Amino acid sequence: MILAIFAQFSQLNRRTGPKARTEPEPHPRPELSILTRNRPKCWGGTAGTSPRFACNRPSARAALRRGPSKLPVKSYAKGEDRNKPEKRSSEDGANIQSSRHTCHPRFRQDHGPGVGKDRQDAGNQQNHHAGQNALNIDHLHSLADLRLHRSGVPATIEIVDHHSDRVERIWADIERIRAEAPVVHNITNYVVMNTTANALLALGASPVMAHAEEEAAEMTAIARSLVINIGTLSTPWIAAMFTAGHAAKRMGHPIVLDPVGAGATAFRTDTARKLLAELSPAIVRGNASEIRALAYDEQSTRGVDSAHAADDAAKAAHALSARHGSVVVASGAVDLISSAGALTRVFNGHPMMPKVTGMGCTASALAGAFAAVNPSAHDAAVNAMAVMGIAGELAAEQSPGPGTFPARFLDALYLLNEAAIRQRLQVRES
Repeated sequence: MILAIFAQFSQLNRRTGPKARTEPEPHPRPELSILTRNRPKCWGGTAGTSPRFACNRPSARAALRRGPSKLPVKSYAKGEDRNKPEKRSSEDGANIQSSRHTCHPRFRQDHGPGVGKDRQDAGNQQNHHAGQNALNIDHLHSLADLRLHRSGVPATIEIVDHHSDRVERIWADIERIRAEAPVVHNITNYVVMNTTANALLALGASPVMAHAEEEAAEMTAIARSLVINIGTLSTPWIAAMFTAGHAAKRMGHPIVLDPVGAGATAFRTDTARKLLAELSPAIVRGNASEIRALAYDEQSTRGVDSAHAADDAAKAAHALSARHGSVVVASGAVDLISSAGALTRVFNGHPMMPKVTGMGCTASALAGAFAAVNPSAHDAAVNAMAVMGIAGELAAEQSPGPGTFPARFLDALYLLNEAAIRQRLQVRES
């Protein structure tokens, strides 16, 4: 019995001898082995010298490319504790930090001046932690800047006012729209009829799309606001626009004018100017190029797309508002609402919105719904643009691309609540 036990012990000792301990199992992903202390590493230096971590050297990179079977492996003496931390000099620490930022693709980036120096000072623990904290702070700032850039929100977020009073006014208008379902008469273009009608329904209003001159006045009489959009112009439609507009003016119903493509052709520009002069709309909403075309006789519109940023239209919006007494909205990454010398900026929105046709026209339609329940044209315009931008942000968060955006946008309008407005509203009023 004793002999049998001794034989088994001898056989076990042969299988687990010193040689087995000196050949650790190769790392399954050798390129990641530089991030672990007790796995196979790339060791530099000559024979007889203390090994140093030098994966940034060409020989080590070549070893990595050859695969795990070619990686140099450090041998351990019999009885040596393989889990014992190794002692490294400050120069070794510098090599480690250098290799982390040159060997592995994840670390091939410049973290800015000062951070690398703190990291290399391995002998000073306090400076090391300071460098680590600086890196973390810089990383958080970079993520914040990226998020602001992608969402179209200005990085100087401290200048944006979060007015609880504005939130309450927006929510009060939405509740009235949902409770009263005001009829909004739209004479709009073929491209966006379905889009704008669904947006008004999702918000809670009741849209009607009628462009025949024979019924324009009657339809306007049963509506509480009129939206005129010149996107697809024709002579009969223009006649209906003037007929409905004069009827709305006699009844005191607010008119919203969307001068789509003004500045692109003389026909469009002249039609928009005549409507503006004769009907005195409460709100004029267009992109920057359209607003400048109406104010300065410019022809810089790319079809129906803007060739200018919204800020370029600030003076034009002031001039147009003073000339016709209308609230002028120049929409863009930042929406400008100008009236009687006052200027309000709405920073809500998302870069995906211009990738979907009809978003500008939808903003004009929503302005008609808000104007139907709010006697202040300026407040109605600000509230409509804020809701438009917030709904766009909510929709973009659930949309991988512009194909799914329209459906998510309608959901966002339908489900919009006061809490979401209070959390997201970003305006500056002056």
